[in-house]
Amino acid sequence: MTKEDVGLNRGLTNYGDREFARYLRRSMARSMGVSTDLLNKPVIGIATSPSQFNNCHRYMPELAEAVARGVLAAGGLPREFPTISLGEVFLNPTSMVFRNLMSMDVEEMIRAQPMDAVVLIGGCDKTVPAQLMGAASAGRPTVQLVTGPMMTGRHKGERLGACTDCRRFWGKFRAGEIDATEIQQVEGRLATTAGTCAVMGTASTMACIAEALGMSIPGTATIPAVDSQRLVAAEEAGKRAVWLAQNPITPDRIITQASVENAFRVLMALSGSTNAIVHLTAIAGRLGIRISPERLNQISDETPVLVDLKPVGEGYMEDFHAAGGVGAVLRELRPLLNPDCLTIDGTTLRERLDAPAGWVDRKVIRAFDNPISPVGGLIALSGNLAPGGAIFKRAAATPSLFEHEGRAVVFEGLQDLAERIDDPDLDVNPDDVLVLKNAGPLGAGMPEAGYLPIPSKLARAGVKDMVRISDARMSGTAYGTVVLHIAPEAAAGGPLAAVRNGDRIRLSVSAKRIELLVDEAEIQRRLSAWTRPAEPARGYQRLYHRTVTQAPDGCDLDFLILDPAQPTL
Repeated sequence: MTKEDVGLNRGLTNYGDREFARYLRRSMARSMGVSTDLLNKPVIGIATSPSQFNNCHRYMPELAEAVARGVLAAGGLPREFPTISLGEVFLNPTSMVFRNLMSMDVEEMIRAQPMDAVVLIGGCDKTVPAQLMGAASAGRPTVQLVTGPMMTGRHKGERLGACTDCRRFWGKFRAGEIDATEIQQVEGRLATTAGTCAVMGTASTMACIAEALGMSIPGTATIPAVDSQRLVAAEEAGKRAVWLAQNPITPDRIITQASVENAFRVLMALSGSTNAIVHLTAIAGRLGIRISPERLNQISDETPVLVDLKPVGEGYMEDFHAAGGVGAVLRELRPLLNPDCLTIDGTTLRERLDAPAGWVDRKVIRAFDNPISPVGGLIALSGNLAPGGAIFKRAAATPSLFEHEGRAVVFEGLQDLAERIDDPDLDVNPDDVLVLKNAGPLGAGMPEAGYLPIPSKLARAGVKDMVRISDARMSGTAYGTVVLHIAPEAAAGGPLAAVRNGDRIRLSVSAKRIELLVDEAEIQRRLSAWTRPAEPARGYQRLYHRTVTQAPDGCDLDFLILDPAQPTL
């Protein structure tokens, strides 16, 4: 690439006259009050996603200002631009439907606008995956900056953090252990600052994965949103982007088979969100990288759980940051990692780990030889109920239910679940298996509905956990013996569609199997009567329905996944 193709000269608008396009672009840039000196500097895009429908991103304007400060200090021209924003709890039917749309927005705006490098600012659950997916496809040097986790609140002398504690207190409310007045008090004390959830939910997990991949500045994944160091990290991201503009390292050189495996190991050690498997699969898929379920299980069985955080432990993200953060985890995992992976600062993971180590709080981050669990938190399941695979978070489940056979209590969809789960006449016992159908990518957009509530009559009797099975997802802040992401989903005609009330289902964590104990001929007979759900009438929803893949392929749109045999743009 020549000097004529960088900075504001990059990707000139096509009027059929290149010099006119350059002249017009500079004229319009000068109308924004930018000096001619700055117009000749490297251009750094700052992708922002603020919204008053997104509480996680409340401080984003301040972060963008800090990034711009870093860009200017390093001799670049910062140019902020917006993309759509995905506020997890404010979107219907679920933010998962719009992750791919945001990834397309990010990709096209990076590619279409004249920038030599880009800083992506995001935090809320689907935002960081969408940004990394878009950046991987766009192929421009990229720095991922996260908004950071919120701080904890207080209730009756106890620390509270969204959203594990919100589920715990809601469970108490459903069971009649606390009243409406107290649940309203808790509502106002769960999320008291800006930032992402205070536990190792999906947002925090993806922030850690971005750092483990090498796409974020080391040490920045866990800085709380309200900590002044978060702004320092933003300034450093701006400086790093200018360096990348002058020393281009594109995402495909950082996100590799080796670094993706490293990221999966960190995921296991964190006992992070089940959603991260879908998201990391989608990010990797944009570059033609694939991790098989067998390899996922091998990584999990080799990698201990080292971090004691909710939802599977006791701590919060502010504790993890103070304890040493992602860097401390990487040092403990060093014997298992691919050390020669490149990072956005031009160094390798090996060089980072060779640097002097800081203090580590062993109450929060365990040593490799003294783990919380000797095996990773997440595994892939197979079996006749999930021939395409399923996911199980063993670190968040009840061990006594790891080997379980029970009678299916079936809900045909989300509406059926809402209408019947608390029916006092529901035929359900603690040993039964709750089954939710038609909640996968095609059926309902794959919402976080896999954490089926314990039927209220059982909850009031003291039942805390049951085996639950669905083609839905589960919040990274949730817990329980829950089988998720069953593929093919019911709405795609998978075996899940054939399950009926009273069928026997067997879960075996030791064998990594989920089985419907019904004769194969009977399963096929039932499926022969299955009919495909109606397609949405128009717009993005129709495009999504026609092209979305199943969970083992990352729930991406099929035309966005890179086929290594095909040339890229």
